[in-house]
This record gives sequence, C-alpha cells and structure tokens, in this order.
Amino acid sequence: MPATTALRRALAVTAMLPLPVLAACGYGSQAKDKDTAQAVSGARTDGLDAVRIGYFGNLTHGTALVGAEKGFFQKELKGTEAKYAVFNAGPSAIEALNSGSLDVAFIGPSPAVNGYTKADGKNLRIVGGSASGGVKLVVNPDKVKSVEDVEGKRIATPQLGNTQDVAFLNWAAEQGWKVDPQSGKGDVTVVRSDNKVTPDAFRTGSVDGAWVPEPTASRLVAQGGKVLLDEASLWPDGKFVITNIAVHQEFLDKHPKAVEAVLRASVESNRWINAHPDEAKEAANARLAADTGKPLPAEVLDPAWKSITFLDDPLAATLRTQAGHAVEAGLLEQPDLKGIYDLSLLRKVLQAAGRPAVDDAGLGVARPGSRTLPRR
Repeated sequence: MPATTALRRALAVTAMLPLPVLAACGYGSQAKDKDTAQAVSGARTDGLDAVRIGYFGNLTHGTALVGAEKGFFQKELKGTEAKYAVFNAGPSAIEALNSGSLDVAFIGPSPAVNGYTKADGKNLRIVGGSASGGVKLVVNPDKVKSVEDVEGKRIATPQLGNTQDVAFLNWAAEQGWKVDPQSGKGDVTVVRSDNKVTPDAFRTGSVDGAWVPEPTASRLVAQGGKVLLDEASLWPDGKFVITNIAVHQEFLDKHPKAVEAVLRASVESNRWINAHPDEAKEAANARLAADTGKPLPAEVLDPAWKSITFLDDPLAATLRTQAGHAVEAGLLEQPDLKGIYDLSLLRKVLQAAGRPAVDDAGLGVARPGSRTLPRR
C-alpha cells in the first residue's frame, strides 16, 4: 500500500472511530462548546465578537486549561469573547479549523503535520508552542522487567499514525524489531487502543504495556504499572513537542491582532504555570473537572503534571524529526513542511516580554518586517 494511501486511510479511520487524537492528547471525535462566564469588557479585538479556542481535555494541554480557567485569554481579548471548545480528536479539530468553526487550536504535532500536508500547506500555520514531554512507556512489571522483555509483548498506543504510535514504532525499529505499521503485528504487537479504555485493557491483561501520554501513563502506574521509559530521555535536552498552537491561515491573515492576543495569553499562562506550579496544577484540574465532570485524583495528577514542561518554544526541530519518524515507519511520504510555522507574532510577544526569540528550524514563512532565524 502506498504511504499516502496508508496515511489517508489512517486519517479516515481516525475521523470515524472514537479513538484518541493524533496529538497524543485526545479522546474520540466529538467537541463540546464551552462558553466563558468571565467578564467581557473593553474594545473588541480586531472587531471580532468572539475568538473560538479549541483544546483537549488532557494535561498536555495545560496551557489552554490554565489560560481558560484563570481568564488569561479573556483578559487579553478584552471586549471580544473567548469561547472554548473541548475536542476529542485531532482530525475533528483540523476539520473545525478548515471549516472556520474554530479559530485557534491547541494541537499535537502529528495532526498538525498531517493537516498541513493533506491540504498542500494551505490550511494552517503553527504560531506558537505550548508543552513538551508527558509521554511514557508503562509496563506490567510482572511480565516486563527490561527493554528486552518488550519483544513479543502487546503494547498499546493511542491510535494508528498518532504521535505516540509513530514514536513507539520508531523506538521498536531501533531495538531491531520488525513491526508492520498498518496491522501492528510483528516482533512486538502494537494494539491501537483508546486512551480511555487502555487502563481497563492493562488491568485485565489484554495489553502488557502502553506508550501513552499523561494522564493515561500515571493512571497505569496507579494500577501497579512501572515506567520503563520516559520518552523525554530519547530527545536532546529532554525536550520534544507534544502540543502546539495552530490557526487557520485565513484567520491569521485577517485577524493578526486577535492571534497576537491569544499568544500573549498563552505566554502569560506558561509564565504563571512555571511560577506557581501547585496552583497551576489545581487550576488545570479544575478546568478538567468542569469539562469532563470529574477531576483527576492526586495519585494521577501529581506525577503526571511533573512530567510535562510548559514552554513557548514550539521546538520546531523536534516536529521535523517526528515527521521523519513517520516517513521511516511508512505512514507518511516525505513532507514539505516549509511554511508550516509563522512565529512572527510570537516573537513580537516574546520580545515585548523581554524573553528570548524562538527558532522555526527553517520551516517558517516569511512575513513583511519579520525574519526567519537561522537553524541551530
């Protein structure tokens, strides 16, 4: 099967089934509108009545969770209402951006790359970073005591072609194991499992481990699982992109002041998170409770929160590497990612805050008065 056909088939399945998002952080394919009850005052930003911001009900989207809960987005948008939509799947968020029913999306690297390449680079731009880390290989310690023991076992990933699925396939290949990327069969059996049901599968022994994002990883640990590998250990400086901020290109062109306001809020959210980690953790959990009806217990929340780094840098070089892993796995043809980033507004916000500039790894689009930083 050609790689493009495989990828399109994976995307089609993703859009139909209640499976997790390609970004490692979502569940299903539904979205829930969440209107803010926070005060809307002042002049409208870019003349807009509202800016619609989408995120996932996962701790790796903590920037959005805290920004919404603490009112940072509403404060920066002034008289323009910050409206929120909670998504369960990457394709549905991309579809919402493409249709114009969503303006800004906190989203993972795989759906961003897939959405960008599928539309020939004409639908979205990544305008900022949000989070790194928060992904682990958790195993049943009675069955898996070392890396070598993973061979022959059943390991869950959230979804065919999602960020964790690609990462696990790449890691398995580095161990010398052969796995068919479509069926998941081989020296290791890859079981594509909804993050919501993976804990049950782990508890009943249907899977022997899982390469999953937080808080699913910490849920498995709370059930007696053991962290065999933290994905951060595989990356330079322990950092790799798990969540980005993306916007539709037309919205960015027509409403740059609104996008800039959202980026100011995201930068402030990350600053506040890092300055007040305990309060931020509770704020994120409060938002999760409001969105899902149930907060995370402390034994899951505490370790999960500690494993995520919130930062403004989109870590563009790691996105390119992740895309390369998908190509090597046979799930994606070599993509042309030039132009997927537009960091001009983020650089403006960071400069005003006295913060260092960020790099687009040579994948940025040039704008009048802006410049693309050289690759590191």
